[in-house]
Amino acid sequence: MGSAIKIVDLFAGPGGLGEGFAAAGRETVNPMDIRLSIEKDPYAIRTLRLRAFLRSFEGGFPASYYDALNRSLPLPDLSSLHPANWKHALEEARQLELGQPGVFEHISVELDSVREASSGCTVLIGGPPCQAYSLAGRSRNAGNKDYVAESDNRHFLYREYVSILDRLRPAVFVMENVKGMLSSRVSGAAIADRVFDDLRSAGDGYVLLPLTAEGNLLDDRNPREFVVRAEEHGIPQARHRVIIVGLRSDLARGRRFEGPLLVRSRPSADNSVVSVIGAMPKLRSGLSREDSSAAWVRTVSEWAERLAGDAALSPDLRAEFRDLTASGPAQLLTRMNSMRASAIRPGPLAFWLEDPKLEVLLDHETRGHIPADLGRYLFAAGFGRINDRSPSLVEFPDYLQPHHANRQTGAFADRFRVQLAAAPSTTVTSHIAKDGHYFIHPDPAQCRSLTVREAARLQTFPDNYFFCGPRTEQYKQVGNAVPALLARQIAQVVHDLIDGSI
Repeated sequence: MGSAIKIVDLFAGPGGLGEGFAAAGRETVNPMDIRLSIEKDPYAIRTLRLRAFLRSFEGGFPASYYDALNRSLPLPDLSSLHPANWKHALEEARQLELGQPGVFEHISVELDSVREASSGCTVLIGGPPCQAYSLAGRSRNAGNKDYVAESDNRHFLYREYVSILDRLRPAVFVMENVKGMLSSRVSGAAIADRVFDDLRSAGDGYVLLPLTAEGNLLDDRNPREFVVRAEEHGIPQARHRVIIVGLRSDLARGRRFEGPLLVRSRPSADNSVVSVIGAMPKLRSGLSREDSSAAWVRTVSEWAERLAGDAALSPDLRAEFRDLTASGPAQLLTRMNSMRASAIRPGPLAFWLEDPKLEVLLDHETRGHIPADLGRYLFAAGFGRINDRSPSLVEFPDYLQPHHANRQTGAFADRFRVQLAAAPSTTVTSHIAKDGHYFIHPDPAQCRSLTVREAARLQTFPDNYFFCGPRTEQYKQVGNAVPALLARQIAQVVHDLIDGSI
C-alpha cells in the first residue's frame, strides 16, 4: 500500500500490544503509529497515556523523564513542560468503557476520520476482557448458584470489537484472547464458533489467518490452530493465547498464504526465568506484621532449620535447607532496591528490555507475607531447585498445609507455585495482584514472590516502562497485558501482510 499505517487499539490495558506495534512502526518500511487507544481502567489509562506522551518525541524520551526516574523523584508536570506532546497523548489515549451507552457513537466520527485519512490502510488491535472465558473465571462462576452466563456481558464484549471492525474496515485486525475461549459455551453454543463467524463477516469480510499453523492458511482451520505459545517465540513465559489475524477479503484475493507466518524460535536458555531476572538486585520479602530485617532472618532461619531436620523429606532437599541454615539468609538484603543490574545475556531480549539511559530499576520492591507463607515459599523454592518442578500441595509437609478443607483438590492443588530458574515462567496473570502464591521467586534465600518489575520483564515490558498507580494496580496491569516483544513480532507480520511481502 506504501503509506503510513494507522493503529486503533481497543481494550488497550497498559499498552503491551500497542507497544509492540509502535516499536515495529519505527523500523518497518511503512511507518506504523497508534492513532487511538481505548481503555476504561483509571490506572491503566494513566500508564497508556504516559507511554503515548513519551513515544511522541521523535528523538527519544525527554531528559526530564529520565532525570526524574534516575533520581527517584516523582514525575514532573509533563503537561506544562511539553504541552504539545501531552495534547497528543490525550488525543491518542482515551478513557472510555466500550459497551456503555453512547461510547460507540462518540468514537465513530473519529474512526471514520482515521479510515479516510489513511485510505483504509489501518489496523485494529485489541483483546476483549477474558475473565468470563478463562478457566479460572469459569471455575469461580460454576460455584456461584446465581451466575447466569447469558446475563454476563463479558461474554459478549467481543461484539464491541466487531462493531468497530465493521465501522473502521481496517486492512488487518488482530484479536487476542485466552485459550479458554475455545471451550466456553453459552446456551449450549460454542462461543468460539460465534466469534470466528462474526469476525469473518464483519465489514467487507475477512480471511482469518492462524499465525503459527503450517501449510495453506486459506484452508478451513480448526480454531485451536490459532493458539500462539509465547515461549516458542523467544518470550520468557509459557503464555498460550488465541490470536486471530484477519486480512480484509479484497487484500487476500488472488494471494496464497503458506504458514507459518510467525516463525518459531530455537529452544534457548535466553528465554528462561533466570536469564531475565537472575541478575536483578536480590531482595528479601517482608513480614506483614512487625517487619524488620532481624525478624525476617529469624523467621526464615527457623523454617530452614525445621525443614532441614524433617526426616520425611528427601536427603537432597534436606541438604538444600541445611546449606541455607549454615550460610544464613542474607542479612543485608533490603525489601526495595532500584540499583540497576543488567547482566541479561546479549541477544534480542537484552536489546529489547534494557535502556542505557536508565540508571535504576523501577518497581523492584517486595511484598509482606505472614510467617507461614514464608515457610511455604522457602519449601517451594528449595523443592523446585532440587526437582526441577514445582511441588503440588500434597507434597508440602503437614505443618505447611493451609487451613482449607479442600486444599488438595481443584484450585488449591497448586496453590503455591515456584517459577523454575532454567525454564520460561508460567503464565503471568492479574492474579499476581492478590497474593503472589503462584509466582514464587526461584531463589530460596530470598523467600518471596516476584516484584512488579520481575513480572514486567517476564511480560517483556522494557525496563523504562513506567506503570502508574499503587503496587496492586501495577501488578494487575502487567498481568493483563500481551507480552510486548511478542506483539512486536506480530506487528511485523501485519506490516508484511499489508505491503504484500508475505
